[in-house]
Amino acid sequence: MDISNWLALAVGFLLTLLIGVLLIPELRKLKAGQEIRADGPRWHAGKAGTPTMGGIMFIIGTGVTVVVLGWRQMLAGEFAHLYVYLFALVFGLIGFVDDYRKVRHHQNEGLTAKQKFVLQLAAAVVFLCLMRYERLLTNELYIPFANVTLTVNWIVYLIFAAFVIVGCVNAVNLTDGIDGLATSVTFVVMAFFNATAIAAYGMGLSLFPAALAGGLAAFFVYNHHPAKVFMGDTGSLFLGGAVAAMAFALNVPLILILVGVIYIAETVSDIIQVGYFKATHGKRFFKMAPLHHHLELCGWSEAKLVTVFSLITLAGCVLAWLGLQGRF
Repeated sequence: MDISNWLALAVGFLLTLLIGVLLIPELRKLKAGQEIRADGPRWHAGKAGTPTMGGIMFIIGTGVTVVVLGWRQMLAGEFAHLYVYLFALVFGLIGFVDDYRKVRHHQNEGLTAKQKFVLQLAAAVVFLCLMRYERLLTNELYIPFANVTLTVNWIVYLIFAAFVIVGCVNAVNLTDGIDGLATSVTFVVMAFFNATAIAAYGMGLSLFPAALAGGLAAFFVYNHHPAKVFMGDTGSLFLGGAVAAMAFALNVPLILILVGVIYIAETVSDIIQVGYFKATHGKRFFKMAPLHHHLELCGWSEAKLVTVFSLITLAGCVLAWLGLQGRF
């Protein structure tokens, strides 16, 4: 990581930290408190009323950093880092609408699943078309470790990409269930994407993950257990968009299987729980889904979950890095 990336990390951290000092009291004044699932672990009831929509702080912190430090690149006609940020921002806005409706109606339900899906799919399609128009996206599918690239029909590739993006965004959203979990796991993923972007393109695209990693490190100061603020869907959907966008901007979407191992495990556990419940007419495969809640009910502390899941993500990122060596 060169000096520019360290600067992006530092500026993202400091801006987010400062915004948090100003934002959290305002969220309390607005009574933007999180509604807790009635069927969740009983000790989560004490979290009711904790300010939500805190993702705003790292969204703004990252955005300012990307624009200011990436200004010279944009003057030179390089906009990849800005496109990735704007794509993630659209998902953050969808999450903000969802959070606002929850806060306004004082319940744990915002947009319907159908509304979220349609909005997310539309955002994915627009992003992919823009990236293709700017020649920042190819229809070549790189197979990690095998060092093989397959050329896929453009229509097929765009359909595949759109659904991978929507799936990734919602998987990250599911991971945001306990204090600091989505924050810490995604920090590791952004560090990986920063290193990958540097290896593949130099400074350019690496600015965004560096700035967001700094923002997440600052957010963790407020979000670690016991959390002073939650990121809400505003933050988790933004992070999901950021993870998916970076994978496609770097043209290595299959690497999400490794770097997103925790996101996938959380999603699969939820699918298994729902499928098993319906197939057995009311029986549960896990004590509770997604996976982090099951482990909580098995006696794992939130701090242990954050540590173990982050280390598993780190291991997945190391494997992903090894799998991409033939790409650079």
